[in-house]
Amino acid sequence: MTGVIETEEQSALRTAVAALGRRHGREHDREALWAEAGKLGYLGVNLPEEYGGGGGGMAELSLVLEELGAVGCPLLMMVVSPAICGTVIARFGTEEQKRRWLPGLADGTRTMAFGITEPDAGSNSHRITTTARRDGDDWVLTGRKVFISGVDIADATLVVGRTEDARSGRLKPCLFIVPRDAPGYGRRRIDMELHAHEKQFELTFDDVRLPADALVGDEDAGLLQLFAGLNPERIMTAAFALGMGRYALATAVGYANDRQVWQAPIGAHQAIAHPLAQAHIELELAGLMTRKAAHLYDAGDDTGAGEAANMAKYAAAEACVRAVDSAVHTLGGNGLTREYGLASLITASRVARIAPVSREMILNYVSHQTLGLPKSY
Repeated sequence: MTGVIETEEQSALRTAVAALGRRHGREHDREALWAEAGKLGYLGVNLPEEYGGGGGGMAELSLVLEELGAVGCPLLMMVVSPAICGTVIARFGTEEQKRRWLPGLADGTRTMAFGITEPDAGSNSHRITTTARRDGDDWVLTGRKVFISGVDIADATLVVGRTEDARSGRLKPCLFIVPRDAPGYGRRRIDMELHAHEKQFELTFDDVRLPADALVGDEDAGLLQLFAGLNPERIMTAAFALGMGRYALATAVGYANDRQVWQAPIGAHQAIAHPLAQAHIELELAGLMTRKAAHLYDAGDDTGAGEAANMAKYAAAEACVRAVDSAVHTLGGNGLTREYGLASLITASRVARIAPVSREMILNYVSHQTLGLPKSY
């Protein structure tokens, strides 16, 4: 399907990234893999060439994450650093912000976390209480965030706050770059049952003073800038789920072809074969929607991309969970051993269902925005 669904360049990128992932393997050193992927230009393939990126888009970046995940070594911070933060800064940042951040985000020598979720706001961005007020030329940021990934390894965090509109007095969303060592900026690690390299944190902002140029983009752009980062987040989460699902499926297929209890390999039995075939179909369909979402986003259709990105994230998460379940059942007890790397995916695959937005909120989005049904809230 090269040239129809993907270009020859994109297919070549898939092949090269897959080779890199296989070289590092499931027991990879995350820092080493991140550094090599950055050096090869894979981490910043979506960022502008004039700032050290590859000049591509979400189509290219999402396939990098998917291919790494498919061989057992996904880099979750790709969702946050180059996809969300890099995209927002590239689209809305000042020239100085672009020069300061994009080259490092592109080659992996700098990373940035993203802070939007709050304890009492959930999926309702209109209830965000982290606020920024002007004090002379500075901004003063106050509030809390929760479930923020990779803060301990990030040089800064792109924080979603709210500022007061001078004309209406209403609060509107704005984004600020907060350095990791800013006075008043605190973090506490959340004890998660999920074991991943990227840890989760609760953040506190106790009158954090920021210079005027910490604000990204136009103070009046509001939701436009916010959703410029959220659509890539959903596309990349879909790619993350696709990679996990493909890894689980490939592991199960290999096992089902080799494992023999009676006269034939267990994969010859329909009770084993059919769930794996169904998982493959669902992953393929979710992959098509993910590529559609990336194409729409890269083409500048933010509205169309919003719908497609939500559906891609939903479809990929559901396909991933079912693929992992089918794989574990195929391997039986072996599916819970460390040797095959499936047991950890039982928990990890559920992340795609609930983050960055729950599947129920995606169903709300589709029912309201796509189907025109009335809101229940």
